[in-house]
Amino acid sequence: MLTAVRGNMSESAVLHAFLKRGFHVMLPFGGGCPFDLVAATESGQLIRIQVKTGWSEGGCVAFNTHSTDHGKGPGSYKGKADLFGVYFEMTDRVYLIPVGAVGTSECRLRIEPARNNQCRRVKLAKDFEFDHWTDEEIVAVLNGDLDREQLSLAA
Repeated sequence: MLTAVRGNMSESAVLHAFLKRGFHVMLPFGGGCPFDLVAATESGQLIRIQVKTGWSEGGCVAFNTHSTDHGKGPGSYKGKADLFGVYFEMTDRVYLIPVGAVGTSECRLRIEPARNNQCRRVKLAKDFEFDHWTDEEIVAVLNGDLDREQLSLAA
């Protein structure tokens, strides 16, 4: 499947997830924007969402956490987007991950138990499923009041 088609599928899945929850969703006009979607909360706060396509690797959903600005090399989304909206076609699920909670290269969300039974410092995919998030948690991430560790503990 073409990369552009995969990207369009991911973008439409994330857009649909936000619409289904009652958010108003906007699309930036033109290219070069560091985010793919903007969702408005009921209170009017805007959420900048960078959509990524997840792939299966080692019992995880993996996705790139950097941009590829052709000619300039990889770039960070920190300060440019609020959340990654990741679509994983194999399970038809959407995941939300705060941009500030991941590294600058790649992120992995574990969908299968680790072979060595490691549990500490493991990002469990179920903790980041779109339906796991409340609107209040999304706003708390935007305000800097909730990080990934707190989100995992709240599950």
